[in-house]
Amino acid sequence: MGRRITTIGFDADDTLWQNETFYRMTQDRFAGLLSNYTDPDPLHARLLEAERRNLGHYGFGIKGFMLSMIETAIEVTEGRVPASVIAEILAAGQEMLAHPIELLPEAEATVRALAESHTLVLITKGDLLDQERKLAQSGLGEVFDAVEIVSDKKPSVYIRAFTTHGTGADAAMMIGNSMKSDVLPALEAGAWGVFVPHGLTWEVEHAKAPEDHPRYRELETLGGVVELLAQIES
Repeated sequence: MGRRITTIGFDADDTLWQNETFYRMTQDRFAGLLSNYTDPDPLHARLLEAERRNLGHYGFGIKGFMLSMIETAIEVTEGRVPASVIAEILAAGQEMLAHPIELLPEAEATVRALAESHTLVLITKGDLLDQERKLAQSGLGEVFDAVEIVSDKKPSVYIRAFTTHGTGADAAMMIGNSMKSDVLPALEAGAWGVFVPHGLTWEVEHAKAPEDHPRYRELETLGGVVELLAQIES
């Protein structure tokens, strides 16, 4: 007999709805604003450095991204960035914060199907207000039994979430598009880790897949989760 999985955790951004697409669009806009000072590739590298450097200060999310863009603009222009460019960066970030939610294919159908048989927990990191807005607009808020908006995803976070809202990490599964944040720490916590790749994933979230781990699985789409659960629990 397979082990009964009682609790399923879902990541939000780029697992249930589009997110990185809007970051990439804003980065292109950012490159256009600074085209008189530097080329897109080195600008992207400088921005990524700033984002990594600032995670400890601002955390994950659009607001930290906006501040990192402003910092990068100041650096590459040696302090000569026009106020109009700063204003455009702020406007771009505000547009991101107001962008309508675009659910990914099979996201709603999968979540609603699993809600009939399992406890569902949304576990996402980022800005509290923005993540709450996205969840409300997604129409999926009432489907989840619990929502955890955290500053980072570590094994201790998964252990606490799956113990508080379920029967422990050993009887839980975490599903997401980030190997670094959704899969590896969930596996370390003792849960199943299911990787559902997205076409665009932030470089900070890249990590090597634990191919030999007995609780690691990879699916092409969320639509395969129901069948995967049936296989595991049979």
